[in-house]
Amino acid sequence: MHVRKAVITAAGRGVRLYPVAESVQKGMLPIVDRDGLAKPVIQVIAEEALDSGVEEVCVVCAPGDEPRYRDQLHLLRENLISAYEGVDWAREQAQRLDRILRHLHFAVQEEPLGYGHAVYLAREFVDNEPFLLLLSDHLYVSNMAGHRCAQQLIDVAVREECAVAVVQVTREHLVGHYGTLSGKRMPDAPGLYQIEQIIEKPSLSMAELHLQTPGLRAGFYLCLFGMHVLPPSVFAALEPAVAAHENGAPEIQLTPALQELARRERYLAVEVAGARYDIGSRFGMMQTQLALSMAGKDRDEVLRVLVDLLAETGLRRPAE
Repeated sequence: MHVRKAVITAAGRGVRLYPVAESVQKGMLPIVDRDGLAKPVIQVIAEEALDSGVEEVCVVCAPGDEPRYRDQLHLLRENLISAYEGVDWAREQAQRLDRILRHLHFAVQEEPLGYGHAVYLAREFVDNEPFLLLLSDHLYVSNMAGHRCAQQLIDVAVREECAVAVVQVTREHLVGHYGTLSGKRMPDAPGLYQIEQIIEKPSLSMAELHLQTPGLRAGFYLCLFGMHVLPPSVFAALEPAVAAHENGAPEIQLTPALQELARRERYLAVEVAGARYDIGSRFGMMQTQLALSMAGKDRDEVLRVLVDLLAETGLRRPAE
């Protein structure tokens, strides 16, 4: 197996980030990366893929977003070259943006018909190859120096020659926010599971009944990380939902297709050395920014600022 392509689903309008997402594309919101430089979120996610060995990236976007992404990334690149001529970090960043632009493709989701529909639209780009799937509102912070979360996933998929989803052990009160699964531990392979059942955002009672994974501590579940390596056969698993929608069924979700994939063929889940952060959740952008900063070159300065801030705010009552 060789994973050359990545798909980033970015067609959602970012309603959890309103009102700012009304005027700024979610993917173009700025965040300070581990190298201490402010970048658009879409650049950070694309670099997660490209720095992990992927060669081509397809962004599934809303109507009108392709020229906006291209224009803004081109403008950012040109501004770096013109405003910081001869400066090493600016030249490096311009080169990184140029690499993204040269390997960037788009598929347009004309209507918001669900996550599964967005993935289905990338089938021509995928062209019968396995692919890395990422979410545009999840950022990933690896605990393994020089080895990104996506690279860890791809390594497992290549070694096992099958579909693999990244999972994160998650407390029970959070399962309603994520796709949650049950699995069977693979012998002699710590953190690797054979997927048995997947349910999208289950209630806690449903998780307790159907999604217990032997070996996990009580009250903890395996939740999807927002990162998969999938075979092209996932599109065949999506086709019944696409056909049903054409006959009036609700929007097309990915999780039932993943469940069908697990039924038809070998589909594993793996815990990687790292964590995912959802920028669209409540305080998610702040939490993500802190995680990136603590994993980067400015860690000591960030710690000092946090200590000072805690000391300052601890001396006064919060505003009513």
